Amino acid sequence: MGFDTKALRSRIKSVNSTLHLTKAMGLVASSKIRKANEAMFSARQFLDAYQETIRVLTASSECRKSPYMAKRTGGKTRIIVIAGDRGMAGGYNANVFRLARNFPGAELIPIGKRACDRFSLDYTYGIDTLSSEHFDGTKAAQLARNLCRDFAEGKFDRLGIIYTVYESIMTQTATMDWILPLEAEEGVKAHGTIFEPDENTVFQAVVPDYVAGRIAARVKESYASEVAARRTAMDSAGKNATAMLDDLSLQYNRARQGAITQEITEIVAGAGAE
Repeated sequence: MGFDTKALRSRIKSVNSTLHLTKAMGLVASSKIRKANEAMFSARQFLDAYQETIRVLTASSECRKSPYMAKRTGGKTRIIVIAGDRGMAGGYNANVFRLARNFPGAELIPIGKRACDRFSLDYTYGIDTLSSEHFDGTKAAQLARNLCRDFAEGKFDRLGIIYTVYESIMTQTATMDWILPLEAEEGVKAHGTIFEPDENTVFQAVVPDYVAGRIAARVKESYASEVAARRTAMDSAGKNATAMLDDLSLQYNRARQGAITQEITEIVAGAGAE
């Protein structure tokens, strides 16, 4: 019985330490949520502004001749994979990696430490992509320019991004977003908008910026999803640790009471024998 009490005391100490850790990480995640959401919404607004211009330009017959709208049959694919900088975020990273497995043979461009640890860094063009939290617009612009150049030169046939959609603080979904080639939307008319010097020149100039905005927006949304997933995971872990601590405390008290009862019984039995 004494051994059981000692083992339970050690277990309680371990679970209590875990509880303090999960609470601390949950508080850190909570403190980052507001800032991450603000960055995500700002990036969405920027992308929406570019999206309207791209919608009009892709409706133009001249722009449809651009290499950025060329549909090739080679099947060579490059995919940007955005994961987290650290773990303990529930299934956030695992869901991204599971989706990436659906594209065997694709050339992967990882963003975020977990993605960089898992995949090759051959296609980052020398850009530091180790942190999704600190991946800014300058890095997105560099990456977009290189990717647009390679796509226009026919080095690959389509470009996609695997990122995590922020639906709510409780729900985040790993998703594939295809970027290149660009496609014209049904029912969009190019009439009424005048571009100088012409549609195709403007189109060639804005596509790299549009791709950069799309990359930056997906990174910001993924990071907001990571922070939300971590807070949810830490809240759940904290509740589980608390429940386990209560159960272990009950077992410890019972074991301790049993040990005391046994000692009293032995003392009484010894006194009666005398």
